[in-house]
Amino acid sequence: MGRRKRSVFDDLVDLAARLPWWMGVLLAIASYLIIHPFASIPDAAPGATSLDRLGPAVAGQLYGVLATIGQYLVPAAFILGAAVSAIGRIKRRRLLEETATATSSEAAKSLSWHEFEMLVGEMFRNKGFSVKETAKGADGGVDLELRKAGELSLVQCKHWRATKVGVGVVRELFGVMAARGAVHAYVVTTGVFSSEARKFAQGRNISLIDGQAVEREIRRQAKPKSNVTSLKEARRRQASNVEQKSTAQLPSVESSAKAPHCPRCGGQMIRRVARRGANAGKAFWGCSSFPKCRGTLPLE
Repeated sequence: MGRRKRSVFDDLVDLAARLPWWMGVLLAIASYLIIHPFASIPDAAPGATSLDRLGPAVAGQLYGVLATIGQYLVPAAFILGAAVSAIGRIKRRRLLEETATATSSEAAKSLSWHEFEMLVGEMFRNKGFSVKETAKGADGGVDLELRKAGELSLVQCKHWRATKVGVGVVRELFGVMAARGAVHAYVVTTGVFSSEARKFAQGRNISLIDGQAVEREIRRQAKPKSNVTSLKEARRRQASNVEQKSTAQLPSVESSAKAPHCPRCGGQMIRRVARRGANAGKAFWGCSSFPKCRGTLPLE
């Protein structure tokens, strides 16, 4: 069975999927607002009375039909692409967090090559780059295209567990970098680089990021969220301690059926025991509205 031919709908979905999800939603709204007026143009075919007017009338009718369909089909493609983009972003964030919190010191090596590319893309996205995944390294071995402040950077990911990344990989990426006009390039691996590769990269705006550096960076990026959680927990505990301390400073309270009325506000009084001061340990009558009313009476 032959492979299904890609349609314009598929291309629009892919376009939106490569963008932030909110841009796909905006494109869906904009496309509907642009196409809808053409679908609302009255049918001109019945008014054609001669052959020279028939052609434009039929063309107008055809455009109207296409616009009627397109006003829903094009926005639907953009919405679908936005959903794919949102789901993909959630997956990438979860992948980074799970890798950062893994107990293994070589968690990145346990990922598949595609998951590793997703992880690296999210790592650069968190550093403020706009990230575009290429067609699986088809463009001269480039896996990711980064943009920041209008400048292009290229990334090549090497999910190698045993073999060192040699100078040939770095030299090849340098050639692609010059051909594409990129200002910087990165080679990211789960393993290590040879000394020749590191020596070649020096002074050429090529950064080599090995497996240990990847582990450190993703843990650093996942740390702020845990710090925020810890800060909230610390504040909650502090507030709880203050409340408990305030409660402990209040006199102990015991109810009494024969309690007198407060001489200040006339409210019911209750039996209390002082916990501090010169009268610590002694019982007395205190207003039930304390601390709003501080009326007291000696306990007979």
